[in-house]
Amino acid sequence: MNSELYADVIEAGGLGAASERTAAELGISLVVLSGPEDLADAIRIDTAVPGPRLPLVVYPRADSRGFHVIGRSHDVDIVTGEARDLREVVEAGAAWAAGTPVPEMRRALPFLLFDPLAEAHEQGPAVAVEARWDQLKELAADTPTFPEFGRLVEAAYAEPRLRGLYPFTSHWTVAFSSCTGRPYRDEIAIAPQHGGRPYIVLRHSNTGLIGEASTVTDAVALALQHLPDSVGPAVAGFTGRPGRSMP
Repeated sequence: MNSELYADVIEAGGLGAASERTAAELGISLVVLSGPEDLADAIRIDTAVPGPRLPLVVYPRADSRGFHVIGRSHDVDIVTGEARDLREVVEAGAAWAAGTPVPEMRRALPFLLFDPLAEAHEQGPAVAVEARWDQLKELAADTPTFPEFGRLVEAAYAEPRLRGLYPFTSHWTVAFSSCTGRPYRDEIAIAPQHGGRPYIVLRHSNTGLIGEASTVTDAVALALQHLPDSVGPAVAGFTGRPGRSMP
């Protein structure tokens, strides 16, 4: 930890001790745990209610003063941000630990960023998948000048195996992930018809050409033929298996 940037934190005995002291000054109860081994000088703020939330991870910036904050639920990063002082760290930790809904945390602590599907992710992968499909349907409805994209979303959603995967887009290509967290595990992908060109089925979101199809029905059928039998409904977080993905 940089002694010039964090003299007060070092003087207090480290980030954990400094956070506990700040919490006491604010009258906030806080349970501080040791941080992940792969993050130097990090701490974790324990959760106080049963649920899928993991302890909030906090670690200092190396190049300037600031504290990175990461909140995970169902193995997905749903809250991130950079606090400028320890009071914000403590307030974020207390809100996270109490199970405060993410939008309420964001309103109270503007430095926090969160996944638009944060609340869906906290309810589990099936809810997150359905919420993500709803987003794609809204995107298609808002893009009437590109009806081929809308037809692709509609046709893919109609197929149970694809509907159970987590969809994401890259340059209008729709890829289907077997996990809900980043980096996504894209198992198959379909690029929509555009400018007279055919639909394109890919192994990944931007590589691995499998074939072309003149209709969306044929494109979805071709994708299903090449979707591994072992791929089932999307699971929470990241599968940890190697593979290409796009954010």
